Amino acid sequence: MGYGGFPPYVSVAARRAKALRQAEKLKKKLGNLEPVAVAGRTLAKSWWGKSWNQNLERYSDFANRLPRGRSYLSNGMVLDLRIEKEMIKGIVAGTASTPYQITIRIQAISGLAWKRLVEKAMGKIETLQSLLSGKFPEDLKDLFFAKDSGLFPAPNEIKLDCSCPDWATMCKHVAAVLYGVGARMDTAPELFFTLRGVNMDALISQVAKKETEKLLSKQPAKSSRIIQHSDNRLSDISALFGVPLAADAPPVASAEARNPPKRPRKVATKPKSSKPKPKKKPSPKTRNVI
Repeated sequence: MGYGGFPPYVSVAARRAKALRQAEKLKKKLGNLEPVAVAGRTLAKSWWGKSWNQNLERYSDFANRLPRGRSYLSNGMVLDLRIEKEMIKGIVAGTASTPYQITIRIQAISGLAWKRLVEKAMGKIETLQSLLSGKFPEDLKDLFFAKDSGLFPAPNEIKLDCSCPDWATMCKHVAAVLYGVGARMDTAPELFFTLRGVNMDALISQVAKKETEKLLSKQPAKSSRIIQHSDNRLSDISALFGVPLAADAPPVASAEARNPPKRPRKVATKPKSSKPKPKKKPSPKTRNVI
């Protein structure tokens, strides 16, 4: 026991060495581990990781207990971190000879929150699709990060559990795992949707369906001023003016039917006679009388 009843001071190097020894033992027992390594003091670099951490820090329920978790993560104490549907599992090295087991349950997004999300996402199909390619559009920040109505969980949607003897629900081991989730999202942002039980394909499909229904409802209806062929008013107008209209009108004859082409007129010719024509007799010569 250290001075004043506190445990003796252990340097960062000694803690890391101890964590490495515990990790080697775990590998023999559990197989491959997925530790969280953070370079420097920056715990997260991407929008997803930073937003995850900021969401935790903006709630007073968590703010007072989170700082000690930052140092645990930076010192390499998170030996294993697994993110599954609505659940986070972690193993964190501590002062005990055996690492602590952490389980964090995240409530799936509610039906009401999903409905609000679909309504707010109207007109953002292209930006939603870009999420699937790993990009994050700027105009979706407010939609996703809205406090108590976005996709990031509130404290009442998070259930914490750690095997350590600390009486606080948010112990430093749990805090280290929560910060580790933010660091993991730097390289795998799709895990956020897995954790919240959100299917992005389903979200895009529902938004597209809503937009289609909205466009169809805005199409102008047929005007009642247009007289249809089956309307009885046509026959009344036809009788009034004595002119056939629309359905009452007879079929219009084509130009050829109205003015048929004239046939060439035949000229009668006399039949040729088979008898030879008579020869003309020469006229008698007149004598000159002297």
